[in-house]
Amino acid sequence: MAHTPSEAQINRRGLLKLMLRMPTVRDRLQMLSANDDVLALCGAFEDASATLERLQRERTGVNLPAIVEYEELCRDIEREIMEICSHR
Repeated sequence: MAHTPSEAQINRRGLLKLMLRMPTVRDRLQMLSANDDVLALCGAFEDASATLERLQRERTGVNLPAIVEYEELCRDIEREIMEICSHR
């Protein structure tokens, strides 16, 4: 039986991924992750990036629009995180 990660685990994975992708705001992001809204955004990034990775592995002509959509979603979340880190 597959283990389903908890929301806290998903949020933590997203936080770690974002910290690796954005080293310039790593410390600030770690501090701000104490805020539930920021942590939820990290979880949303984990969900979106995991889906993107799966779609890229399964790359077919049918899922190319979804790949583009999830790439854009990941970029949007990264931009929002950068904005939060620079303004709080």
